[in-house]
Amino acid sequence: MTSRLPFYLSVALLIVVGLALSIIRHDTYGVPWTPGETRQVWDVEATIEFTANGSEVKVSLAAPETQSGFTLISQSSSSSGYGNAIIDTDSGHRAEWSIRQASGPQKIYYKTQFLVDPNAQVVPVPPAETEDLPAFSGPEQAAATELIETALARSSDDITFARELIKTLNDPDSQSTALLLNNKSRATLLYELLATSQIPSRLVGVIELEDGRRRQTLQQMVQVWDGSHWQLFSANSAQTNRNHNLLIWDASNVSLLDLMGGQNGQVYFSMIEQDITPQQATSNKINADGLLNLSIHSLPLQEQAMFKTIMLIPIGALIVVFLRVIIGLKTSGTFMPVLIAVAFVQTQLIPGVVGFLLIVGTGLVIRSYLSKLNLLLVARISAVIITVIMIISAFTVVAFKIGLTQGLTITYFPMIILSWTIERMSIIWEEEGAKQVFVQGGGSLFTSVLVYLGMTNSYIQHLTFNFFGLQLVVLATILLLGTYTGYRLSELKRFKPLAED
Repeated sequence: MTSRLPFYLSVALLIVVGLALSIIRHDTYGVPWTPGETRQVWDVEATIEFTANGSEVKVSLAAPETQSGFTLISQSSSSSGYGNAIIDTDSGHRAEWSIRQASGPQKIYYKTQFLVDPNAQVVPVPPAETEDLPAFSGPEQAAATELIETALARSSDDITFARELIKTLNDPDSQSTALLLNNKSRATLLYELLATSQIPSRLVGVIELEDGRRRQTLQQMVQVWDGSHWQLFSANSAQTNRNHNLLIWDASNVSLLDLMGGQNGQVYFSMIEQDITPQQATSNKINADGLLNLSIHSLPLQEQAMFKTIMLIPIGALIVVFLRVIIGLKTSGTFMPVLIAVAFVQTQLIPGVVGFLLIVGTGLVIRSYLSKLNLLLVARISAVIITVIMIISAFTVVAFKIGLTQGLTITYFPMIILSWTIERMSIIWEEEGAKQVFVQGGGSLFTSVLVYLGMTNSYIQHLTFNFFGLQLVVLATILLLGTYTGYRLSELKRFKPLAED
């Protein structure tokens, strides 16, 4: 006897792989397990204002990148007459605009779109090995040394040193702090003290995201390298900043705006929040990451719409297998109910059931006449197909004339399958009687309705379309059902007298 172990191992492997693929898709691309959820997207627009001198103008703006918590999904520019490009420099991405001649007030708009993404893939860039040390004057050097030594004595590593240094900078009784803050902002002073202490750090420009905010300017903060990641600190708070509404726009540690051929350059930021569907979020993230993605979302929208229905067919097949193998329900044809259910999805349930009954009922009457002609099988089936087409055409025209627009969807029924169904039911009528026709026809219609309810369930539609790995789980379940050889539930009544004996 052949061992069943390899079979059960294969089924277990299908289930594990299917669930693993689904979990990876959820964790990597943020696809939710349930429908109706939304993803948050921030539209952030930078407005550059300056006065051109009447000659060549070149504008360079620090451009943001994908970062922890945010995935950059799009960027665009609106600048009449200017050439535009996004370039990579040693200090990071920058957006550049140029024009041969411009004069007077100028405005340039640079728009970005960020997806709030806890799973954003970011590889931390270590700090440069060599940095120029800031210079302090005589009294300032003594004050800086005092602050550094105080923080050093109270710390054990770079992060705790930065934290203690911030506490000292916010001490209102510290005369050294008051002296150093005469000509510098607190964030700049913090960065210079860290640099003097040979601790890798950088100044960054941060935007606080707030829906509907206009003409916001960057806040200066400091990032400190902990050996593997950059930790963000505000010079006004000793706590590591983990505010999820903070977006790092400028991490160049050089300059936010470089302007040639103009003066009085200013940059203001406006932002707005919007919610998008998980499908949109997943598609945007795939395009932004540029990753090899084998999901349906990588296809054009037309093909995605087609596969959205196709991926429901395995669910229908699972329902049919369960009803036939476990329940023992009889149907006319094995998977004809699945195809009829697909038609119901297009026509809606009530119009679909009425149309199915009208077509099959009328077809049986005409097929009973064809049986008297003693035609060959191929000719008889061909005649039934043509008859079904004529019936559908006639019902569609009548429905349109009397104003029943839902009747127009009857054309979605699979004509060849209906023709074979009518042929099969006609033969059963002749060989086994009308009762079996009603039993199998009713079983087919009942199965089609159940499959339709499964296919139109929002949770099932969401899972089958977004998690391809679940198809492997469905396949494994069907294989397990295929090994069942016990009594069907419908057979319990027939064998009840034996159980009583």
